[in-house]
Amino acid sequence: MRSFFFVLLSVFPCFQGIAQINFSTHFEQKTLRLDYIQAGTANSSEIYFKELREEPYWGGSLNQLIDTFGYGMYKLEVKDSLNGKLIYSRGFNTLFQEWQTTIEASKISRAFKESVIMPYPKNTVLVEIYARDRKLKYSKLFERYINPKDYFIHRENPPSWPVQKIVNSGSPDKNVDLVFIPEGYTKAEMDKFKNDVTRFTSELFSWQPFTEFKNKFNIWLVEAPSDESGTDIPGDSIWKKTILNSNFYTFDIERYLTTEDYWAVRDVASCVPYDQICILVNTDKYGGGGIYNFYNLSVSDNEYSEYVFVHEFGHSFTCLADEYYASETAYNEYYDLQTEPYEVNITTLVNFDKKWKSLLEDDIPVPTPADSVYLGKTGVFEGGGYLAKGIYRPSMDCSMKSQSVNNFCAVCQKALEDMIRFLTE
Repeated sequence: MRSFFFVLLSVFPCFQGIAQINFSTHFEQKTLRLDYIQAGTANSSEIYFKELREEPYWGGSLNQLIDTFGYGMYKLEVKDSLNGKLIYSRGFNTLFQEWQTTIEASKISRAFKESVIMPYPKNTVLVEIYARDRKLKYSKLFERYINPKDYFIHRENPPSWPVQKIVNSGSPDKNVDLVFIPEGYTKAEMDKFKNDVTRFTSELFSWQPFTEFKNKFNIWLVEAPSDESGTDIPGDSIWKKTILNSNFYTFDIERYLTTEDYWAVRDVASCVPYDQICILVNTDKYGGGGIYNFYNLSVSDNEYSEYVFVHEFGHSFTCLADEYYASETAYNEYYDLQTEPYEVNITTLVNFDKKWKSLLEDDIPVPTPADSVYLGKTGVFEGGGYLAKGIYRPSMDCSMKSQSVNNFCAVCQKALEDMIRFLTE
């Protein structure tokens, strides 16, 4: 959800040796944002163009422009309009895509605000968005030629909220830039927000592999206040006027905390260069949510807040799957058991050779019994991805499965390390 409840280079998609693109030939160091609406049902989807926006900063790598991981149900491709050469790509997930797997989606149509960003092109480009079906086959949903000199591209000055860089490891293109956005913090609570960001940052860097790569992160915060403190809790008839319009009870799951106002999220994030958006919601109620290359929401003051934040960061940063299977979810057959999932930390055994097979010791059986003799070992344990049968995970326990602090399994750690290196080299 993905909502929270409760090593080899050959094992994972790699980027070494992949021919990348010369940034300065094709792009300027600022952002082009494409806002759109995605609408449909469980079995249909359409994208409707809204507008283009120029934003002042580019936080991504200047070297790793082509996505080599293959994560996500969607893919953005930017191509040179003259020769069709691919010059930028990224995989991502969306809230709409999760909604499509709910029972509601089989009954009604809905629309969601979405957007994609890319480095600002110097010349006309073709922008394409692809979506996968349940067999993970891509089909094109959207295409548009974009002239970067088009006078209809919005070029307003960015919002004027104060910003701070509380961890400074250097240039954005050589570091992972996290932007923390406040949700439900009033102007009088900005000091609390800053203290909360410091606390969550400290927690993140106390976990492996982030401890090892602490000097590869920049941490930003934007002081964007809300009119009221807290967030919407529809099940308790609590409604708050907040800057990002977040709410619990997403898909009628009480703990699932998200916002559908994605354009507002992008507006606040545009104040700084960023790779990942982290939203802190000012409440002590339990919950959170993380969506790959979309955002990560975490509550500020629950006893499990720091854990929830890192767990959800695993979803949003590296597309790690939930490994639990015994809790309530809103999803109806989220995974096709006849297809190998794209997430690195679960498998249906349809194509296990592409997962963590080479990490197994010779005496580890496949599947691996949930026996104490295999505790702490990398194996193939049944249960994960919200299902008790048919999906397998790498470890008996992991921070993507239970409330266990600093307990990413070897497979998850390797995936996180790969993403950090991809964004910083």
